[in-house]
This record gives sequence, structure tokens and C-alpha cells, in this order.
Amino acid sequence: MIHVSSCCKSYGGYAVLDNVSFDVRRGEMFGVIGPNGSGKSTLLRLLSGLEPASGGTVAVDGRPVASYKRKELARWLAVLQQDALPPTGFSVREIVEMGRFPYQNWLGEEPEDKSELIESVMARLGLTPLAGHSVESLSGGERQRTALAKVMVQQPKLLLLDEPTTYLDIGYQIQLMDSIRSWQKEADLTVIAVLHDLNLAAQYCNRIMIIHGGRVVRIGKPEDVIVPETIDPVYGARTTVLPHPVTGTPQVLLNPSERFSTEK
Repeated sequence: MIHVSSCCKSYGGYAVLDNVSFDVRRGEMFGVIGPNGSGKSTLLRLLSGLEPASGGTVAVDGRPVASYKRKELARWLAVLQQDALPPTGFSVREIVEMGRFPYQNWLGEEPEDKSELIESVMARLGLTPLAGHSVESLSGGERQRTALAKVMVQQPKLLLLDEPTTYLDIGYQIQLMDSIRSWQKEADLTVIAVLHDLNLAAQYCNRIMIIHGGRVVRIGKPEDVIVPETIDPVYGARTTVLPHPVTGTPQVLLNPSERFSTEK
């Protein structure tokens, strides 16, 4: 589905990504983690075709991502970002309808009526009562659900997540990730998720890649990657990793410094 080989990206002679290689299988949720400035969001921009790689190859479904026309690529992939939706003045329904743009002609028309699809997605995400509300009036969780509905009606085969839970409280984080995982399983959707929260990555991703300084540190199952000997030097922290009491997936606990841990 996705093949990245010896991928590099530089800005003004500074290497942001250096010799990054990995593959993502169809129907997989593949997590990308790493500290700030490690190159995670830059990698997503290369995968989405927004920027070209400085070296190496990025291929989607066996073709270089650069070979796709914009609308053609938009039928293949969608991106859900961390900042939900900017103030636009549009209603929730109007925003969701924008997800059909890749399939429309220059008059904004489609061969088939997709209103049933739009209504079903909005109902599924609890947005029907908010259909006429402006984006500016929504809470952070409602805005992110609206953004998710927009990419769902786009019907992509690949979904790129760029830290979509960053500004959400824990309840909305779980709600959003549960909705994405349910959609992924139903539609055999492939997901590449850049996540800031290591515990969310471990809970939802089949495999995880950790990058640091633009280089791949490790790729594997959560229990193989989320371990102190890998996490601690990358993040400059002291951690304890325990299995989740319900799911068994690794969960990270941060240890205070020795100075604080010995204070009374």
C-alpha cells in the first residue's frame, strides 16, 4: 500500500529526514512517534504529496506520490490534522459536504447523489443536531468530529492523522480514536497516525515507528517499541512501562527525577 525507501528531506541544507524507509500494509494502523522536531509532520507532508522528497521514493499503491494529479490523489488519501477546523463561517453540514470535492466537476456536481452518505456519516458521529451550526460555535471535540466526518465522506483508502488528539481532553481523545478504528475495520482503511501520546499509539496501532533526529530508531509491534531502553534515550526521560490492565498493551509512566522522588 505505502512504500517509503531511503527518503530524505532537507531545508536550506539542514536534513529533517535522513534515509527513512518503511512499508505500510493495507488495512493497517501504523503509528509514527518521536519527540518534537523529529520529522514526523514533515514525513506526512511527503506522504500526502504536499512536498517532494529531496531524495529516495514515496509510493502509494505502487506509484510515486508525485505522479498523481491532486484530485486523483484526494480520492486515495485524506488528512486529519491537529488544529481541527479554522474559523470559516460555514455550517457543519457545508464543511462535511466539502469532503466530496475530489469527485465533483467544475460545477460542483457528481454523477450520483451522495446526500445519503453525508447524512449517515453525520448521524454516526452525532453531528445531525449540529448540522446548521457554524464551525465557530462548536467545542473542540465537535470541531474535530466535523473534520473527521469531512474525511469520511471523502471515502479515502488511506487516512493520514497528524496529531489529531492534541487539543482534546481525554474523553474526546478516546471517542475520536474509537471512531477512526471502527471506520478502519469496516472499510479496510489504511491509517498512518502521527501521535504525540505514546499510550494512545500503543492502544490503537498495529505497528509503531519511532523516529528521532530524522532517522528511524525502531519499527515493530507496540510491545517491541514502547520499552524504556528505546523510549528513554529518545525522549530524554526516565520511564516505567507496564501492561494495560484491560488490553495488555504497553503503557508509559513517567518517573520524576531523583531529586523530586526523594522529597518528603
